[in-house]
Amino acid sequence: MKHFFLRSPSNEDIIRLLTAWRIWLAGALIGGLVGLLFYIILPPDYRAQATILVDFNVEDVIPQEETDRNRFYYLQQESDKLVEIAWSDAVLLPVSSQTGVSLEELRGGTLRLSQPGDGGWNFLADSRDPQVASALASAWAGSFYQALQSGQVGVAPTTESALSVSGEIPVERSIPTGVYIFCGTLFGVAGLALAILFVDRNEKA
Repeated sequence: MKHFFLRSPSNEDIIRLLTAWRIWLAGALIGGLVGLLFYIILPPDYRAQATILVDFNVEDVIPQEETDRNRFYYLQQESDKLVEIAWSDAVLLPVSSQTGVSLEELRGGTLRLSQPGDGGWNFLADSRDPQVASALASAWAGSFYQALQSGQVGVAPTTESALSVSGEIPVERSIPTGVYIFCGTLFGVAGLALAILFVDRNEKA
């Protein structure tokens, strides 16, 4: 076994693999089915996403004649403030009280903040229960929005925000089915390719 992995493939091995298209096809098919079966048996969590549109109105704060670097630093500074607010106890405590999920769980991977900056702020929530995921994302985005509207300390007065979606939040799996099938296909092809080389070399030994 040790010599098998240390030995580099010969030209004959490479030609044999390239011409064995049936093996590639079988490996892809078997691997894809295994990936799909794994998805059915152990599906990923559900994920809900609520979006809030944030506009820092940087043009009202920094004149056009200022450099782009000044604008970048300002946007980064204001974004960091909002990130702190999004994860603060003042925002997460109402979420915990509404959903019954503890602060430790909320900060431990249940909630995710995506693409913070000037534009859409995506508030993501993962859960085994789709209704819980939807409730978490909605409550988190709503609590953050209320904090901004109430004049949270440290937020620039020129910052504007708006909820992009109202009502029920759509829920989907956090990892698409295609990812499982694709990974299974890759492992299936690679596994059969290694098996061919291993069996062939054992026969020649």
